[in-house]
Amino acid sequence: MNNMNDGQQESSEVRQDDDAALSEFLASLMDYTPTIPDELVEHYLGKSGFQCPDVRLIRLVAVATQKFVAEVANDALQHCKARQASVVKDKRDKQQKDKRLILTMDDLSKALREYGVNVKHQEYFADSPSTGIDPASREEMN
Repeated sequence: MNNMNDGQQESSEVRQDDDAALSEFLASLMDYTPTIPDELVEHYLGKSGFQCPDVRLIRLVAVATQKFVAEVANDALQHCKARQASVVKDKRDKQQKDKRLILTMDDLSKALREYGVNVKHQEYFADSPSTGIDPASREEMN
């Protein structure tokens, strides 16, 4: 019987510690200015049917969104580096002086796919060599 009381007491202490940490975190959100403005978060939450007057919750969503965007951007960067490294291996004869990374929609699509977001995009100027060419000329090329 004593062991059961000890387990409940430990569980209660852990819960109190978690509650205290959560309260402290929520209080710290009041002093934090997220990268994504509160108004923007409120707008998109409102469009999805969620209304909340608590600024702390709005900022919590902003922080979670900021973290998600940062992780996707970092993953896209890794895809970009891997893609450009494979291009350099294919062209060992030429010294590549330009070390700039060029992030493409394909890099971003691959990164988002890892998070369950499938992106279908139209061709834009940088996506295809034939983009920006007169449609009649484009048919002649094919």
